[in-house]
Amino acid sequence: MERYKEAMVKAIGTPDREELELINTLSRRELGADEVYTFALRLCDNDVDRDFERFDDAALDQLAPMFVGASGVFDHQWSARGQTARIYRAQVVGGDGTLTSDGRPCRYLKGWAYMMRTAENAALIAEIDGGIKREVSVGCAVDKVVCSICGQELDSCPHEKGEEYEGRVCHGVLTGALDVYEWSFVAVPAQRRAGVIKSAGRGLEDEARLGRKYLKSLRGELARLAGIAEPGAGHALMERVAAKLDEEELLGLIKVYRERAGRLVGPGTQLSYRPEDLPQEEADGAFLI
Repeated sequence: MERYKEAMVKAIGTPDREELELINTLSRRELGADEVYTFALRLCDNDVDRDFERFDDAALDQLAPMFVGASGVFDHQWSARGQTARIYRAQVVGGDGTLTSDGRPCRYLKGWAYMMRTAENAALIAEIDGGIKREVSVGCAVDKVVCSICGQELDSCPHEKGEEYEGRVCHGVLTGALDVYEWSFVAVPAQRRAGVIKSAGRGLEDEARLGRKYLKSLRGELARLAGIAEPGAGHALMERVAAKLDEEELLGLIKVYRERAGRLVGPGTQLSYRPEDLPQEEADGAFLI
């Protein structure tokens, strides 16, 4: 799962001796302090972002060493010509008493980057110093995104990001850092959608969202029918059972419980029909929000 997250840039300027030693572990020749320009970045943190996602603490710790050596580009265009800077040090920072929006101790991944003081980079350096270039987004891969409500993988659980459940807002927890691609100066500073930029394109994300809504509707329908056919089972129990089933299992049980509920209620009710007796568009509509 590829993720792109906003970060912040802070100018530093000329490196000291210790910083220069770290930079020279990445360079092909010994660089002098007057040849390089350095700046710091707040790469990512464990707070819930605008897209209702966050990194867990373990993922931040895993990302820190992966970011060392990562290149900075423009607008996530992966080309050698677009490389502008490189991260030479990264560490997780926290413990200052700051809390996340949901009340956890805030931790963030801080990176230090360097670039060459060349005529070509002079304008970019001036923009960093002047506060014009303030934000970047970082590209990385995580193993999975789990639901903050139930702990299951978000794509297969009944909860929706941004929705509230018993006073808790659902968000995705990015878990298991796998790789770091790059970090990029964004085209428009202070972009409104500061969280995730879908690298696979909007279409795939929309399809995934529709798929989740479809499964959610199936699970709700199963719990409803089971409540009619098996009153003693309990709605909450059937919701938990439905959350563990895939599409084929859900459709199979919905058919069983619909027929059972139809027999209990009697003929002539809306529960007595079968999907195959309906026109295709009406049959599909039974499971859509």
